[in-house]
Amino acid sequence: MRRRLHTDWQLQVRMTFTMLMLALLYLFFANVLLHSGVGLPAIGVLVGSLALTQYYFSDRLVLAATGARLVRPGELPAVEDMLTRLSAIADLPRPRLAVVDSPAPNAFATGRNPSHAVVAVTTGLLRQLPPAEIEAVLGHELTHVHHRDVAVMAMATFFATIAGWIVQNAFWLGMFGGGFGGGRRNRNGDSFGIIFLVSALVAVVSFFLISALSRYREYAADRGSALLTGQPGSLASALVRISGADQRIPSEDLRQMHPAAALCISPVRRAAFSELLMTHPSLEHRLAHLRRIEQELAGAGARPRR
Repeated sequence: MRRRLHTDWQLQVRMTFTMLMLALLYLFFANVLLHSGVGLPAIGVLVGSLALTQYYFSDRLVLAATGARLVRPGELPAVEDMLTRLSAIADLPRPRLAVVDSPAPNAFATGRNPSHAVVAVTTGLLRQLPPAEIEAVLGHELTHVHHRDVAVMAMATFFATIAGWIVQNAFWLGMFGGGFGGGRRNRNGDSFGIIFLVSALVAVVSFFLISALSRYREYAADRGSALLTGQPGSLASALVRISGADQRIPSEDLRQMHPAAALCISPVRRAAFSELLMTHPSLEHRLAHLRRIEQELAGAGARPRR
């Protein structure tokens, strides 16, 4: 039976507002670069090439960086059946399944669109979570695939990458006239100071906006898992188990998943100001969000059908 992933409109409004603020910030940044005589096309080609490489080869790059390998048909029959069933419910092509040999319980999804998606799970997750919680985690990752989150975040970070590149290479850009193909004003150094300051501002502000957008998309993936499985409590218990296990895993084992950290399901342990710097919501906030979804689903089930 197919289930539509109904939209949480409050969450959607927050995501839309954040993306609008990013768009306005990037338009301002592009306007400053163009009017300062900097060689924007050359920088754009350089960063754009990197972004396109990441976009088209994200699945291979992330799998290689984490040491993940694609699962052979029949190797993990129970997990494969879960993924097949949930994909059918969500009306998605079944992603490829990969496994990472790591004791840290975790999972992530990658790939530029549903037809090129990969869902990866760690051996720690398969050993430590019961089937219902594994299914809930797979539902979370499938929702990321459904929402094309890898592509969305790649687009959201494009101009932030350019700004960061300018800030990181400010010394060399200043020595060579403030940029590729910079004009006379850049050689005098007047407008390059403005470019540097604006780039630094864009890099900082976009970092907070992109982190917020990532957290909102994690909430949306949690909601999608609850709707696909009908068991928000299973995802809640999985998050608690994953968070508790992370405290006992040696740091060298956790570092294996660092290249995919922004894609992983792992929650931030504590709710504090530091959450503003994170790509994932705190465990407390995610559990509260899942409790609201559970109440919503219970209320929908209690209403008589017409």
